[in-house]
Amino acid sequence: MSIDRSLKIKGALTRHRNVPTRAERIEQLKEEERWSEGDSVLGLPKVAHRKSHAGRKAKAAEVKETVTEEATGTETPESEEKGKS
Repeated sequence: MSIDRSLKIKGALTRHRNVPTRAERIEQLKEEERWSEGDSVLGLPKVAHRKSHAGRKAKAAEVKETVTEEATGTETPESEEKGKS
């Protein structure tokens, strides 16, 4: 019997999952301060598990700002500070 194609690739199973594991749910509840060490691990409350793209928008805005500066030949105060350090 052969191995399924999705299992051959090293990072094939690292994609977004809709259902977090119990450990992930407890970790998120701790971050939201809704969990204490004495609580039962059974019957955990639901937690919102959203896929995020936090880095994409910031990076795109930075690239757009750089392109605008190059086109106009001016620098913003933020970019001047980056250039000095």
